[in-house]
Amino acid sequence: MAERADGAASLVGQVSRLARTTTAVGGIAARVAGARLFGASGQRGVDAGELRAILGGLKGPLMKVAQFLSAIPDALPAEYAAELSQLQANAPPMGFNFVRRRMASELGGDWQKHFSEFGHEAAAAASLGQVHRARLADGTKVACKLQYPDMASVVEADLRQLKLAMALYKRLDNAIDQEEIFKELSVRLREELDYRRESAQMRLYGLMLADQPSVRVPVPVEHLCTGRLLTMGWLDGRPLLGVLAEDPPEEERNRIAEALFRAWYVPLYRYGVIHGDPHPGNYQVRDRAAPDGGDLNLLDFGVIRVFQPHFIRGVIDLYEAVRDNDPEKARHAYETWGFSGLSRETMEVLNLWAQFLYEPLLEDRVRAIQNNDDPDYGRRIVEKVHHGLKRVGGVKPPREFVLMDRAAIGLGSVFLRLRARLNWHRLFHSLIADFSAGGLAARQAAALSDARVPEAA
Repeated sequence: MAERADGAASLVGQVSRLARTTTAVGGIAARVAGARLFGASGQRGVDAGELRAILGGLKGPLMKVAQFLSAIPDALPAEYAAELSQLQANAPPMGFNFVRRRMASELGGDWQKHFSEFGHEAAAAASLGQVHRARLADGTKVACKLQYPDMASVVEADLRQLKLAMALYKRLDNAIDQEEIFKELSVRLREELDYRRESAQMRLYGLMLADQPSVRVPVPVEHLCTGRLLTMGWLDGRPLLGVLAEDPPEEERNRIAEALFRAWYVPLYRYGVIHGDPHPGNYQVRDRAAPDGGDLNLLDFGVIRVFQPHFIRGVIDLYEAVRDNDPEKARHAYETWGFSGLSRETMEVLNLWAQFLYEPLLEDRVRAIQNNDDPDYGRRIVEKVHHGLKRVGGVKPPREFVLMDRAAIGLGSVFLRLRARLNWHRLFHSLIADFSAGGLAARQAAALSDARVPEAA
């Protein structure tokens, strides 16, 4: 009877969730359609705030997807992206009665025997779970990331709602065909629900960044990890945004920026692996006087993308095409990534975006990531590309492109906030100087095997 009651409650919760998201998305969609039809646009900011409030309260996968979409240019209208980007910081924690039940379901009724201390208040909360400070029986400080209940059962309902919302936007705006975006985000989101996978991906990053002293990665406590509980070593550090609010000196800002660059791009160019969640909440700044040193903690390994070596070769080829003004090499790079049927006009529009992304790498000098102080410069480039793609009939980005593009934009925004001045050209060339697809393939295979990362869908 208890199981039937729990199942009924879960079903009621899913129906309620579906009703709320359907009402919210459907109502906003109708107003967006009306605005497009009659030329009104004043309501969109209100709609975006309403949608953020509803999704933040739901605390589920749809909220996580909204975070993803907020960082992908033109996947959503600009007003929606700006509001939804705030979701992660605003998610409220769950109470300790909930935590006790969830811990017992993962480790058994005597779960507390594994810990000498366990914090009653969440140290951090996000869309899929929350983190508690704890100490093991031997005194080791750990973080316990505990998934909210019913995530696996509600994810499909949330994805159905997302598909409806994206289909509507596609009918209203043909610049970006989101079919492959939806496929990629669906796979990555389902993977993120598996905390055993995340523990393996954490091990992978520990291996890939082992020779990068400026970056620290948590170490999973394997016997206390399950599909919905991830226990890992605690890393001391301060939130990046909090550090930036103190306006640290340029030397410190540059040091953090270089550590961040290496944390992301050593795995990409040496192993073909990218950390797909560039939210500032996933970085902590370390105390350099700490015994284990370092500049940056890299956190949250639920969204990881492994690329085929030829895809990384295409990234380098496109850089060289932009550098050398070589349209044929650019076409080859896009086709390597999976773009097809590109007209000359579509190529010209895509190259505007490529020039924007690669421009900091072209100059062999110390400089800011952006050459001007205009905070709207990137948005204007996005709008120019968007209008160009509409003019030529739109484009269908391949799945592999989604997280790559998102990471570039997300990292660029962090470097802008840091006001970092580095020789981006030399940092980049230090990673690709001896690039070979064969060498990357060998390193990648060995690292994935050693970390015991399951195969991706």
